[in-house]
Amino acid sequence: MKVVLQRSKQASVKVDREVVGEISNGFVLLVGITHEDTERDAKYLADKIVHLRVFEDENEKMNYSLLDVGGQILSVSQFTLYGDCRKGRRPNFMEAAKPDKAEEIYQLFNQMLRDHGIYVATGEFGAMMDVSLINDGPVTLIIES
Repeated sequence: MKVVLQRSKQASVKVDREVVGEISNGFVLLVGITHEDTERDAKYLADKIVHLRVFEDENEKMNYSLLDVGGQILSVSQFTLYGDCRKGRRPNFMEAAKPDKAEEIYQLFNQMLRDHGIYVATGEFGAMMDVSLINDGPVTLIIES
């Protein structure tokens, strides 16, 4: 699994011009799943993300986690994270998991985040989505299992 994490002040996702998910302070997660990913990968990343200390304390040091600040998550499935652009001019998506497997792991991952007591909004799996966010910092990290 691969996640692009962006710390955000607010974010939303629209499908067909209608908001289907939105958050205030927290993380926007772009979530990619490959063929070999399992429940273990989802658990590793969920635990890592909710405990990642990237929010500032009173001394402006990154010492607080999402749990510490009461943050929220907007999770968006993103198969294009596994696009291979090394050959030609069109990405190859052979490393992205098939939709049925990817959706299963994606939903499991989101539930594992919720199990930590985090509010998790999502986009719509497999849909064309418009994602808007105010990146706080900016802070953007790539995390892989």
